[in-house]
Amino acid sequence: MAAEGFRVSGLMRLSVATTSVPGDLLEKLETIAGTGFAGIELYEPDLTGSAASAGDVSGRAAALGLTVEVFQPFHDFEGLFGAPRMRALARLDQKLSLMQQLGARTLLVGTSTHPEASDNREAICADLAELAERAAACGCRAALIALPWARHVRTEIAALDIVEAVDSPHLGLALNSFFSLADGSRPARLRDIPGHRLFHVQLPDAPALGFDITRLKGHFSLLPGQGGLNLAGFVRVVARSGYDGPWSLARVSDTARGSRETYVRDGFRALVSLLDEVARTEPSAERPVPDLPQRVYPKGIEFIEFAVDAASRKALTDMLKTLCFRKERQHVSKSVELWRQGAINLVVNSEAKGFAADAFAEHGPSVCDMGLRVSDADQTVARATRLGAPAFSQPVGTGELDIPAIKGVGGGVVHFIDEKSDLHRVWDIEFDAVPKAKATPPAGLRRIDHVAQTMRYQDMQSWLTYYTSTFEMEKAPVVDVADPSGVILSQALASPEGEVRLNLNGAGERRTFAGAFLADQFGAGVQHIAFLTDDIFETSGHLADAGFERLKMPANYYRDLAVTFPLDAGLIERLRAGHILYDRDGDAEYFQIYSAPIFGGIFFEVVQRKSGYQGYGARNASIRLAAQMRDRQERRNA
Repeated sequence: MAAEGFRVSGLMRLSVATTSVPGDLLEKLETIAGTGFAGIELYEPDLTGSAASAGDVSGRAAALGLTVEVFQPFHDFEGLFGAPRMRALARLDQKLSLMQQLGARTLLVGTSTHPEASDNREAICADLAELAERAAACGCRAALIALPWARHVRTEIAALDIVEAVDSPHLGLALNSFFSLADGSRPARLRDIPGHRLFHVQLPDAPALGFDITRLKGHFSLLPGQGGLNLAGFVRVVARSGYDGPWSLARVSDTARGSRETYVRDGFRALVSLLDEVARTEPSAERPVPDLPQRVYPKGIEFIEFAVDAASRKALTDMLKTLCFRKERQHVSKSVELWRQGAINLVVNSEAKGFAADAFAEHGPSVCDMGLRVSDADQTVARATRLGAPAFSQPVGTGELDIPAIKGVGGGVVHFIDEKSDLHRVWDIEFDAVPKAKATPPAGLRRIDHVAQTMRYQDMQSWLTYYTSTFEMEKAPVVDVADPSGVILSQALASPEGEVRLNLNGAGERRTFAGAFLADQFGAGVQHIAFLTDDIFETSGHLADAGFERLKMPANYYRDLAVTFPLDAGLIERLRAGHILYDRDGDAEYFQIYSAPIFGGIFFEVVQRKSGYQGYGARNASIRLAAQMRDRQERRNA
C-alpha cells in the first residue's frame, strides 16, 4: 500500500534492497517508489535477469525519483594473485561500467571468502587501494563490508583498519546491524568509527540469541522491531559518528518469516519508526519524516463490532445473553445494537449495506471493527497514514459522528475514540437507550482483557510491524503452541500497563483449529475475545445459571494439574467442576474459562489474573486446542 504518495524528504535517505521485492526489476522499482523509499540497493541478479538494459533501469529509477544508492554484491576480490587476481580485476571493471550506466553511487564489496585469498595485510590493502582508484576513475566509490564467514577480514574493526590504511575518499566502510549485534556484542564497541569513513548502513533485525554467525552463508534478516537486536543503540552510535549516508533494509532471507509482497510496505513503517524513535532522544540523529506524530499510547479497547445477518445475529446474541450481557442501546437509524457489561461494549451490526455488510459478504459472521481509546484520534490516524496505512471512511448520516479510522492489516477497520471532542459520547449521540423489561444480573465481567487475531504464518510479522510502529506496544517472545494437527505460532503484544493486549496467532495447516478458522472465514481476523473478572468462581456460577455453554476439559488435565502445582484437592475439584484452566508464575495465578465456539471457530474466554500475572496461560493452549478440535468433530458427527 503506498504511503499516499508520501516520500521522505530532506537530507535523510532511506533505501531498500531490490531482492526483497517480488516481480520484474522495473515492477520492483514501481513498488519501492510507491511505498515511500527514495533509494535502492540494486541486487545484480535482478538486473541480470531483467530484459531491461542498465540504461532503461537508470531512466526508470530517475523518473520515479529513486537513487541507486548501492550496487551489490561484489565479493572475492582482495588477496588474490596471478590469474585469479586478473579475473577479479576484470569483474571489477565490468561492475564499475554497469554502475556508470546505472548512475549508481556505491559498490558494496564483501570481504573475500575465496579459498585462495591471502591473509597478507599489505597485499589486501594494495588490492583495495587499486579498487578505490578504479572506482574514482568511474565517478564511484566502494563500501567494504566485513562478512562474518570471510576468510580473513570478518569484523567491522578489522575492515576499518584496512580502510584507514588505504586512506582513500573512495573507499569506506559498510555496516550491517545483524553482523554487528547477533553474537551479543554491544553497539558501543563501534563508537570510534569516524563518520567520514562510513558509507552505508543496513538495519536488519534478528532474534537476540547471542549466536555464532561465522558459518552463515547469507543474511538472517527481519525488519527493525521484529527481532530482539538493540537497533536503537546501534543507530545512536552511528548517528553520533556523524554518518550522513543512507539507512537501508538489506535483502530478506529465505528463513525470515514474512511475505515478500508486504516487505517493502512493512519495511518503510519499521525503518521510519525506528529512526524516528531514536531521533526524539538523540540530538545527532535526524528525523526521517518531518512532523511525524509520536507513537500512540492505546488506553483501552472501547468496542468490538460484529458483522452478522439475521440468523447469525440470533446465534451471537443468544450466546451474549448466557455471558450475562444486556442489550442496552439501539442505533437511532440502523440495525446496530450495543450489548454491554461492565466497561465492555460489543456492537452487533446486521445492516444490509455498508462496511459491515461487505465484511459479512466476504467473511461470514465475524469481527469487522475494533475501537481503541487514545489521547488524540486525529493524531493517531495521521501517524498511521504517514506510515502507509490507508485511512477509512464511509458515509455519515444525520446526527452521526465521523469517527477517525484506518484500515488495519487483513482489511479490518480500527476506529479511534478520544475525549478531546464528542467522540467518547458516541453511545449517547448515536444510540437510544433500550427499555429493560427484565433485569439481567451481570456475571462480573469488567473489561476486555485481550483480543486474539488469527492469520497466516507469513503475515504475522506484517501485523506485528503494523501494531508496534503505530502504537506504544511491547512484544513478548514468539511461542510455539502444539495443536493436535500441527503447530501454531503465538506472538503477544501489550501496551506498557496492559490496557490493551493482543495475541497474534499464526496458522498454516488447514487441519489445525486456527487453520480451519482462516479457511472458513476466508482470511485473517479476530478469533477470540477474553473478558476479565475479579472472581472466576463467582463468575462461573453466574454463567452456569445463565445457561452458558463452556468448552469441556478432559479429566487427565486436572490429574496432571494436581501434581504440577501445589494446589489443595478442594481447589482442583472446583476447577474441574467449572472446566476452568489454571496457570501459575511464582505467586501470580491465572484462571481461564472458554466458551464453545460459534460460527465455525470464533469463541470467548473469561480470565482472572491474580498477583500481577502477565501471561496468557501458554501451557494450557495445547489443552484448549485439543478440546476445541474434539468439540468441532463432535458437532460435525451430531
